[in-house]
Amino acid sequence: MAPMTTPTDLATTARLIGDPARAAMVLALMGGTALSAGELARIAGITAATASGHLKQLVAGGLLAVVPQGKHRYFRVNGPDVAATIEGLGALAAVTAPVRGHPAWRNGGELRHARSCYDHLAGECAVALHDALIGRALIREDGNGYVVTAEGEATFGKLGIDLAAARNRSRIFARPCLDWSERRPHLGGALGAALMDACLTHGWVRRGDKPRLVCFTPKGKQALHERLGVRI
Repeated sequence: MAPMTTPTDLATTARLIGDPARAAMVLALMGGTALSAGELARIAGITAATASGHLKQLVAGGLLAVVPQGKHRYFRVNGPDVAATIEGLGALAAVTAPVRGHPAWRNGGELRHARSCYDHLAGECAVALHDALIGRALIREDGNGYVVTAEGEATFGKLGIDLAAARNRSRIFARPCLDWSERRPHLGGALGAALMDACLTHGWVRRGDKPRLVCFTPKGKQALHERLGVRI
């Protein structure tokens, strides 16, 4: 059984992303790509020295991990559990923002349409894919997660997804992930990551020119409509 979180632990973790600059850096890394301190400083609009101090706190607090590559150091979100928590906080912020007098989504139509949530798809398109998987009975709810049906096993196999490998990953196999902009679930977990990998491999989606942005290609739109009945 995991140890119970104390109020002090919760407050300490919350303070890590309570600073707008640290929050901006963490959100930039939610695209799943490791970035350098300089890149994160530019994204957050702060100096390199200030970014260095913030990054030390985020790494020490367990939210970020360091990826050394030769003489360079890159930063990434420290695993899918952290990413799921950050996405959940984003969804909560979207719900409470109107109370504060702010619009619920201020990150642009492109990002709302399709983006990455760490290692799986998010946005309007991802919610549509999730709904199609449920509607076609390819996955079904099972407690707090999803299981793949017999028909789903065949369909995912045709998409080139190795379900056995996804099940063997040291994380939840398939779960609903509350979408930040849509406030409805998209597919998370190892299966969500495998689906995004398949889309990238097939050339159905490509990464965009800004953090987290992904774009569905004409080939991908056609394939997903033919195979899953989803109109992107």
